[in-house]
Amino acid sequence: MNGCFAPKSLKLIHQSTAAIREALKNHNFLTSLQCGHLLQALTASKCFKKALQLHAHMITCGVLIQNTYLNTKLCAMYAASGNMPAARVIFDGIVLKSSFLWNVMVRGYACNGCSLDSLVLYRDMLSFGRRADNFTYPFVLMACGHLLLVEVGERIHAEVVVSGFESDVYVANSLVSMYSKFGQIGIARNLFDRMPQRDLTSWNTMLSGYVKNGYPDVALSLLSLLSVSDVRMDRATLVGVLPACTALGAVKQGKEIHAYILRSSVEFNGFLANALIDVYVNSNFVIGARRLFERMTERDIISWNALISGCARHGDPMECLSLFCLMNSKGLLVVDVITLIAVLGACDRTSALQFGRITHAYLIKRGFDKEIIVGTALIDMYAKCGSLGCSRHAFDEMESKNLISWSAMVSGYGLHGKGKEAISCFTEMKSKGLRPDRVAFTSVLSACSHCGLVNEGKELFNQMFDENSIKPSIEHYSCMVDLLGRAGQLDEAYKFIMDMEIRPNADVWAALLSACHIHRNVELAEIAALHVCNLNPKRISPYVTLSNIYAIENRWTDVDRVRKAARRNGLRKPPGYSFVELNTEIHRFMVGDKSHPQSKSIYTMLNEIRRQLKETGYTPDTSSVFYDVAEDLKEDLLWDHSERLALAFALLNTCSGTSIRITKNLRVCGDCHNVTKLISNLIHREIVVRDARRFHHFQNGSCSCGDYW
Repeated sequence: MNGCFAPKSLKLIHQSTAAIREALKNHNFLTSLQCGHLLQALTASKCFKKALQLHAHMITCGVLIQNTYLNTKLCAMYAASGNMPAARVIFDGIVLKSSFLWNVMVRGYACNGCSLDSLVLYRDMLSFGRRADNFTYPFVLMACGHLLLVEVGERIHAEVVVSGFESDVYVANSLVSMYSKFGQIGIARNLFDRMPQRDLTSWNTMLSGYVKNGYPDVALSLLSLLSVSDVRMDRATLVGVLPACTALGAVKQGKEIHAYILRSSVEFNGFLANALIDVYVNSNFVIGARRLFERMTERDIISWNALISGCARHGDPMECLSLFCLMNSKGLLVVDVITLIAVLGACDRTSALQFGRITHAYLIKRGFDKEIIVGTALIDMYAKCGSLGCSRHAFDEMESKNLISWSAMVSGYGLHGKGKEAISCFTEMKSKGLRPDRVAFTSVLSACSHCGLVNEGKELFNQMFDENSIKPSIEHYSCMVDLLGRAGQLDEAYKFIMDMEIRPNADVWAALLSACHIHRNVELAEIAALHVCNLNPKRISPYVTLSNIYAIENRWTDVDRVRKAARRNGLRKPPGYSFVELNTEIHRFMVGDKSHPQSKSIYTMLNEIRRQLKETGYTPDTSSVFYDVAEDLKEDLLWDHSERLALAFALLNTCSGTSIRITKNLRVCGDCHNVTKLISNLIHREIVVRDARRFHHFQNGSCSCGDYW
């Protein structure tokens, strides 16, 4: 029991408790002064249960009758405990109300979610002739901030200025906080700069204001000023500013804050650790996040979710699934919706359909399947794992659907090359009374692009503004350039870019560059690549695509020039790799990978397939090998591609007749596409390959994309 008392109050409570025992022993009652001292100590120490017992004692002994002193302290106790109805009863019974008593009630209402009551009482206080002071204004301003009452807040600010309390540090801090909540961060900063005296709360309020209003860079600049001031940062400072590092992916500043915590006296608790994990995972420093996580003595659901979600979004999705399994094996925490959404996201990144199905069963068991956000995640997961049928089933099973759910279904059809079905779903959505937004139009335009539905795409693009008053964004323009370019209408795509109402970004030009690669238009490719490089110098894709176009034309000098330029700028092409799931375990293969335990068997299987395909008349398309080497070596390099290794592994480890699902991080090359078609006919099995852009369903020697990708 003693742990709940403050040291100074503890002595007083012990003394008063002894006095109570002595008084009761002699059949006496405590005096008014004794009750007041003890009640004040119990309130300060937040020991409200004992305070209630004391209240009962005071009622029994009759000491409360017409005792303004004790009733005021009782009112303060109930307000501090959050029991505002009880506090109000006592408050209304006091005839002579002091400024302290009014302030107690104004503060109690403001701090316990009754902001409107706080403001009403403040006006009553003024009407009874009581003047507000520096103990009143902070909580009145807090109430205005909570309710976002801008005009009322500005009027009370004027009263503060007239009363001469604007220079009071506590009042000024409340003004800064209020204007930050209003989104008027410029006024808040002006007040902060004019403060004659600032305490740590002033800095913390201004820092959190910048973070919450979307100015993380300014928050970090202000933190630099704080670090060289004579004010020492505390835990609240760091917890408040770490989200700014998260928003900016500022791992350097995150590490500096981490170092400051370790060398200072700041308590490194779960809040700080969780915030730092968030910074690290959002900065792609997953190793650092995992190390910090493993050093935590106590991990809550927020800790697990921070790391699991971070791995799903920014790190290794396989690590995300592994962490989820580890979390479940501990059996100490209850999995929540955030965890499951992250796990479903990791499943769709790796096409882990089996794991996704198990997760689906788990969330049904836990009763999460009724939530719209979960149903939408299931639609997305199944579509991206290659099971469009399951995706549609999850969609149909949803009791209620929102615009995001419909957009996910439209997008799923597009990914699988079902453009007409995507448009039909989009039309059905509108018939249900849902007005399409920017995301919905992006999904349906992307579906048209995947399938070459040029006329339909143009019509939908025009509908955006004509029927829905939606001004096209850069994503919509990019979809249209991709649609026109892939259909071979390169000149029209280029003209479309030139006529855009907004400035084209790197993605728009990259869409044109990709189309130039498909249709081998070197001249236009050079123009598009130049724009992409200028707009995003750190992007490797224009160098790779332009180099590949030159290689197709056997312009090896230009190939070498472009590759040297990329190396000079410190850019490297990401390695190609493929995933395949076997018994809920994900196997990853790199190009030419020989590290897998079954490597010998995999290459033996590939050689046998290669032999059988040659007997059927297969001739390799070496135009996909962008190196100036002999033809036989080019052919060998093709058989080292990661998706072929994943396919051979799947053939070795799955039963005849089962579908094979492979995920590749890059686009499938032309020869791999041809080979996979031939293999599907050879083994009489469906092979589903998801590349960087879409799905390919290979069956009986043909592909669902109709060789249009």
